[in-house]
Amino acid sequence: MRLQGKIALVTGAGSGFGEGIATRFALEGARVLVNDVVRDAGERVVAAIRSAGGDARFAYGDVSSGPDVQGLLQAAKTHFGGLDIVVNNAGVSHRNQPLLEVSEADFDRVYAINVKSLFWTAQHIVPHLRERGGGVFINIASTAGVRPRPGLVWYNGSKGAMITISKAMAVELAPDRIRVNVINPVAGETPLLATFMGEDTPARRAQFIASIPLGRFSQPRDIANAALYLASDEADFITGACLEVDGGRCV
Repeated sequence: MRLQGKIALVTGAGSGFGEGIATRFALEGARVLVNDVVRDAGERVVAAIRSAGGDARFAYGDVSSGPDVQGLLQAAKTHFGGLDIVVNNAGVSHRNQPLLEVSEADFDRVYAINVKSLFWTAQHIVPHLRERGGGVFINIASTAGVRPRPGLVWYNGSKGAMITISKAMAVELAPDRIRVNVINPVAGETPLLATFMGEDTPARRAQFIASIPLGRFSQPRDIANAALYLASDEADFITGACLEVDGGRCV
């Protein structure tokens, strides 16, 4: 098992990419702290992992809140004795619409969850990883931060910020043996898909798929496989990398 003995926190793990990552990590031997703001969803994922023989616990928490993120670290210590891997997966978007029509409240929510969450996980978890002699951050950004689509201006910007922050973290934390990498998924079959597209219709789906050379949306398993590699010791010389899992969208 590629993550045997490791302890992982996966934020936003109650559905979509986060669920896929948490499930795959557990199958590979990691003990997983499943975080979400939707308690029923997170507990459902934990139950599924346990029924498959894995080890997981649920921890409620809003990643844009410093005290909540501190609570996630404490939950990992309480349940598992510490933390080795952090997957910053929780994310939101405003609806696909002209940039001047996005409200200030939606803008603030996107940046609080997509960007400020990196600030809080660094503040609370980096000191812990330093004490343990190293660790891994995997930040789930988006192809939107590399090849922006119209209608998603502020979301694009938040993911661009994630990418730059991750690269800067990778350089600064390398002496501490803390690796920081990014996964950039293309639009995927997750609960956010309709928000990205503006409306979920066959015509809109066809329009988005036409921009992906391999001809399909991403799936949670695609992102989980990439995250597994970056979290494993097989990637112990990889930091500051951005891995596009996009079917060729960014080429």
